[in-house]
Amino acid sequence: MAEKQMKFLDTLEAMSRRLEELDRLIATPEVAQAGARLQPLMRERGRLEKQVAPYRQYRELVRRREEAAQMAAEAGDAELQALAREEAAKLQQQESAMLQRLRETALESEERLDASSLILEIRAGTGGDEAALFARDLLEMYRKYCERKRWKFEVLESSPTPLGGFREVIVGVEGDGCFRNLAFESGGHRVQRVPETEAQGRIHTSAATVAVMPEPEELDIQIKDEDVKIETMRSSGPGGQNVNKVSSAVRMTHLPTGIVVMMQESKSQHQNREKAWRLLRSRLFDHYESERRAQRDAERRLKVGSGDRNARIRTYNFPQNRVTDHRVGFTAYNLDTVIQGALDELVQALLAADREDRLAKL
Repeated sequence: MAEKQMKFLDTLEAMSRRLEELDRLIATPEVAQAGARLQPLMRERGRLEKQVAPYRQYRELVRRREEAAQMAAEAGDAELQALAREEAAKLQQQESAMLQRLRETALESEERLDASSLILEIRAGTGGDEAALFARDLLEMYRKYCERKRWKFEVLESSPTPLGGFREVIVGVEGDGCFRNLAFESGGHRVQRVPETEAQGRIHTSAATVAVMPEPEELDIQIKDEDVKIETMRSSGPGGQNVNKVSSAVRMTHLPTGIVVMMQESKSQHQNREKAWRLLRSRLFDHYESERRAQRDAERRLKVGSGDRNARIRTYNFPQNRVTDHRVGFTAYNLDTVIQGALDELVQALLAADREDRLAKL
């Protein structure tokens, strides 16, 4: 344990030195005036600062605790010795608490829970038209939750159905803490209710799947131009005359992995191309991280953040006004407010369970 702790602190010390180096680079006129060089350095600095700032506080606590311990050992006055020992003990408690905070911050950063933008995908599952309507309801639930948090919520791509549901909808969310709060929504969502299309009042069970992926920056994942096949075509579906006359839809295929993204939401090919790149980066980042996540989750008691969209994670039972999250055993009889975006209680239960898992791992 002591050896692991030393390696961990050595890593933080190296990060602290890198932050000092970045500060020197950013201060130089040639970098400060060159936006192309400055932007990635500022992003790297922002990520490092989140871990280095508490590490420097920890380092200061260690220095003060060692000084107090030395004073307790060398002071000739008994009263002064007692005061120094008391101060050293208090600082030791603060030091231990700060070390725990450092570990949690490091794990959070490693798992990208600190990401401030994400891609949210909702797909209708089993249940036909009712599943598509449930996908619509999930979309509105997340929209209202994001509005409560004052996060930006942008529909990037959607496949509507004639009854007003969605076969698939893809959303971009931006805002401080958005991924931390929505990271555990990935998985299978099941609804039990009387569908709008049911004439005899029978309760049906339908499903939708949700995937939440952090939106990486260009520094996080490099995509070679020659690895991506880009095609343009005419959009399909509603949209007026422009749909059939202009090749505004964009399809991108990542040749090494076979991952395909399609964008036709906007009438502008440029906007569709930009959105397609965002989605492709997120899907590739998620693809390459899947093996690491699988190993991480195998070590954890609760797979709260597994991101497995095939696993059933939650049931929305409308006749009983009940919502149940099967991973953490959370049940509440306030589905009417949850479906209106009041997700805080549920999110906090998931965050608390995840925190316990991470603490156990530490």
